[in-house]
Amino acid sequence: MSLADLLDPLQQPLVTVLGTPVSWTEVLGFGSGALCVWLVARQHLANWPIGIANNLFFILLFTQAGLYADAGLQIVFIALAAYGWWTWTHGGGPGASVLPVRSTTRTEWTWLLTAGAVGTLALTLLLSRATDSTVPFWDALTTSLSLMATYGQCRKRVESWWLWIAADIVYIPLYAYKELYLTSLLYVGFLTLCLVGLRNWNRELTSSEPQLTGVSA
Repeated sequence: MSLADLLDPLQQPLVTVLGTPVSWTEVLGFGSGALCVWLVARQHLANWPIGIANNLFFILLFTQAGLYADAGLQIVFIALAAYGWWTWTHGGGPGASVLPVRSTTRTEWTWLLTAGAVGTLALTLLLSRATDSTVPFWDALTTSLSLMATYGQCRKRVESWWLWIAADIVYIPLYAYKELYLTSLLYVGFLTLCLVGLRNWNRELTSSEPQLTGVSA
């Protein structure tokens, strides 16, 4: 039995939404993605393995939809998830059992924005010339924003939520345009969870600032 035979059941329609078949892959991606973001907002370590499962489902889904940058992005997400998993448990430094929430530094912003602009341009050119993508710029932009946000999530930078919010605002109409209606709806949920995560992380950052100031002094 080939890999294609094993994966075929996941690609079969489960329900129909607005006249468009929705596959098992999209439903499982919906469920695992929503659970992952909810766990991130609560700073629960289980978000990383759940997120990896979500990435695997989305590789299949996005490849089928012709969103090649988003499909390739999932592979990078898996590598970043392994890094984030380790960082959240080992990156707090001496005497810290967990990694605390921090603000993004000016140096980090410089590198992130530069990498994001270069990545968007390079991916747009690649997708335009090497694939049949009908949305090369938007696919490239969301890929770059997502990578920037994931880096911040791995390091527990509170501003990573703003980057996710920006990405979700583009993802929602992009997936609807590609007739991935359930995934578009999922990203509406993601957007809501991002706002919750931003609030929770801001609260922790605010509550920890006096303690951090005392330690540095």
